[in-house]
Amino acid sequence: MTNPSPYPIGTPGVAWGDAERAEWRSRQTRKRSYAADVLSVIDQLRSRYDVVEYGQLEYPPDTYPLLAIKSNGWNDALPTALVTGGVHGYETSGVHGALQFVEQHAADYAGRINLLVAPCISPWAYERIHRWNANAIDPNRSFRDDSPAQESAALMRLLAPVRDRVLVHVDLHETTDTDESEFRPALAARDGKPDEPGEIPDGFYLVDDAANPQPEFQQAIIAAVAKVTHIAPADANGQIIGSPVVAPGVIEYALKQLGLCAGITDARYKTTTEVYPDSPRATPAQCNAAQVAAVRAAIDYALAHQ
Repeated sequence: MTNPSPYPIGTPGVAWGDAERAEWRSRQTRKRSYAADVLSVIDQLRSRYDVVEYGQLEYPPDTYPLLAIKSNGWNDALPTALVTGGVHGYETSGVHGALQFVEQHAADYAGRINLLVAPCISPWAYERIHRWNANAIDPNRSFRDDSPAQESAALMRLLAPVRDRVLVHVDLHETTDTDESEFRPALAARDGKPDEPGEIPDGFYLVDDAANPQPEFQQAIIAAVAKVTHIAPADANGQIIGSPVVAPGVIEYALKQLGLCAGITDARYKTTTEVYPDSPRATPAQCNAAQVAAVRAAIDYALAHQ
């Protein structure tokens, strides 16, 4: 067995400094447009929903407005559903699934629950199809006080007034082949640690909150998504991405402790979706539809079990 080639930036076993981060950043190129793909869609929704700018990302020479979509006629007497996408900018269906949910289904919940949707939390990374922000920081490990990530800090400020009133939070993600081919090796190189290959699951799965598991909630989502795309099986060790499978298609993480987006509120019902867009059994349209099905099932379950 041959050893994998070392990551092209840095020295194996030595964590990156400013020079290595700058070299990494210089290699990232814009591949798609946040303005064309996301902002233009949100603009078309302004006649039906409130749109708030909750911050701006500053990565000179680039500036990105951070936008969230809110129910028109917000009612503080109602519970709140939070939907987040694009925490990792390369996870395309999270962004477009969130927007598709608003376009096609948000009106169904008018007068029943407040909706707050942040569809693209990391627009710099969205444009470059990357996991990290421009400082080689993973926003989805940065939802904590004094966050080093602009993206995470901005969302936390937006949610501060309502975080204890959120009933359900669905954080939309993907697990892709590039997790193994690019992002895991880059992480090991950045942190000066050994590169330890893993296995990409083929199919959709969920991450529950280990501190407050809600198995029936998670299974309601799995059942809805199974009508759209296939559910990831456990590997030979009974795991998905190194974590024990606690129910079909479900693993658990310590969401708050790990600084993950799904742990940002005190919601009773929380989940992180993981779609597998590289599967030969799934199309981009199916991936978007799976995200939409997950959001709808999550909100429906939460409303029925308040």
